Amino acid sequence: MSADVRVCFVGDSFVAGVGDPLLLGWAGRLGQRAVDDGVALTAYNLGVRRQTSADVLNRFASECEQRLLPGTDARVVVSFGVNDTTYENGGPRVDPEGSAANLTELLGQAAERGWQVLMVAPPPISEAEQNARTAELDERFAEICAAAAVPYVQVHQALLGSAVWMREVREGDGAHPGAAGYEVLAALVLPRWQEWLSR
Repeated sequence: MSADVRVCFVGDSFVAGVGDPLLLGWAGRLGQRAVDDGVALTAYNLGVRRQTSADVLNRFASECEQRLLPGTDARVVVSFGVNDTTYENGGPRVDPEGSAANLTELLGQAAERGWQVLMVAPPPISEAEQNARTAELDERFAEICAAAAVPYVQVHQALLGSAVWMREVREGDGAHPGAAGYEVLAALVLPRWQEWLSR
């Protein structure tokens, strides 16, 4: 394994770990586990609240290029979608076709630069109707990643069934869990994360 593994975690407030009093979120917990496993990891958290797939795409390449320098083991973990399915002004902030196109373009930009990508599905919140829209987007994202040979971690349904995640989301701001919820999400991603890092 390379002595200089760099991973940019790019996405929304869930990537940033909003709601976690430990300020780790799921990304920080995965990073900690990699270091414990002996990976010489430099992790960059590039999560931004309220950002959609379009917002992430607009900044993705320029922000990652500053961190994923030539000669390093350069990788990107991506997660977004909940803000796309949020209704504003009578419709979703980004329609499903737009979300799919944004992901396809992002994966293409990463491939052009030789960056390995791992994608994590958008999680559920406390609103059932929005969760139904997000679940449909989750399936579409899974198909796009499969076509691009990018590993995709489908966590949405598992988190819907997690008493810890859903309780903390309801007790919080209606969208973000606390530390225990992020522990659950990190545990779901961990096997694929470890497999991906070992490539």
